[in-house]
Amino acid sequence: MGKTHIVIVGAGFAGYHAARRLTKRLRGSADITVLNPTDYFLYLPLLPEVAGGVLEPRQVTVPLADSLRGVRVVLGEATGVDPARRRVRYRDPEGRAAELAYDRLLLTVGSVNKLLPIPGVADNAHGFRGLPEALYLRDHLIRQIEMAATADDVAERQARCTFVVVGAGYTGTEVTAQGQLLTAQVAARHPTLAGVHPRWLLVDHGQRVLGHLDRRLSDAAARTLHERGVEIRTGTSVTEATADGIRLDDGTFVSSRTLVWCVGVRPDPLVDDLGLRTEHGRLVVDAYLSVPDHRDIYACGDAAAVPDLTRPGELTAMTAQHAQRQGVLAADNIVAELRRGRRRAYRHSSLGFAVDLGGRRAAANPLGLALTGLPALTVTRGYHLVALPANRVRTATAWLFAAAGHRPDTQLGLVPASAVPLDTADPETLHTTA
Repeated sequence: MGKTHIVIVGAGFAGYHAARRLTKRLRGSADITVLNPTDYFLYLPLLPEVAGGVLEPRQVTVPLADSLRGVRVVLGEATGVDPARRRVRYRDPEGRAAELAYDRLLLTVGSVNKLLPIPGVADNAHGFRGLPEALYLRDHLIRQIEMAATADDVAERQARCTFVVVGAGYTGTEVTAQGQLLTAQVAARHPTLAGVHPRWLLVDHGQRVLGHLDRRLSDAAARTLHERGVEIRTGTSVTEATADGIRLDDGTFVSSRTLVWCVGVRPDPLVDDLGLRTEHGRLVVDAYLSVPDHRDIYACGDAAAVPDLTRPGELTAMTAQHAQRQGVLAADNIVAELRRGRRRAYRHSSLGFAVDLGGRRAAANPLGLALTGLPALTVTRGYHLVALPANRVRTATAWLFAAAGHRPDTQLGLVPASAVPLDTADPETLHTTA
């Protein structure tokens, strides 16, 4: 008999760290294949800094072939699973259909943008889930300021200098903070925009920024944004988006050429096509991260409905912190099963959260201790440097250059708008407010 073949679908936080763990634990005694649309692992928490011009793409990406030695990396998008035949169907980058056979399967397909049934959003909003979107957004922000500098019409100039972000969670708050600093820098170097301050609006239907965090951290983040001139519209929803602006639920129309959509995520659409049981759009798994009635299939990360044993009756949140730890445990449980050992249930309490607000500002609560300002920034960036699988020196150096007061602010033109469409949401996930 040949070696056991383990296939991991997805190389996000869950899949990547599962693959690393398996290579360490199995040491060549099993064949491991990772199926992923790209040949890199993306360190998603630093993506807003790419959009804000602080970091470059190679500083937040880790090549799979270099960092997962001994793992076969297959480029492709999974299209289905046949549990009876133990096959994963996929389509390669050139559109050709193919299959992978497996003995053990780990599904870590992650999540995509969540849309709401609001007229015009799908056509006029910019999502923020991957590297192409971050690169496109950076170019777009710079382009709007540069076009405003040459606009003769005052109304057009104001619209191009107005930026709206919907969603005041981690992503929306960090994108707003980093984007505001970038556009202020670009505007300052154009004489025709002397005295013009780019306008940023952060819109959320909740009652405060970072509403799931400690009130002190939420207030600190809001205070930092206010000091930079950001308008925070809490308790507010978007009712319509057009190419010329956004209408809010109080009837206000905000003229703008930029709408950044950060209202949350939903499991990858592949989950709905697997024919396996789901809960709230996520694959049902037990506390050991295995799929009921399919002992050879495991799932974790954003696509899996992992029971939260610290909060009975609830599911773990869709965060990178949970995904990484679930990926490691899924690997350990697969190894335990292969070696007839004992599997462990997933139980993890949060170690805290960190939000980088750009410049010298941040908010963090490591182990429940609320921090702001420089101490929070030190904890936040220290955590990221430890968590980054590679590129630590490059990343730290880029932060030092940014601290010296300059962010690269030229357009690269690498990603056209057609390459970053906002996905269409599953009707079952739709809500009526944003």
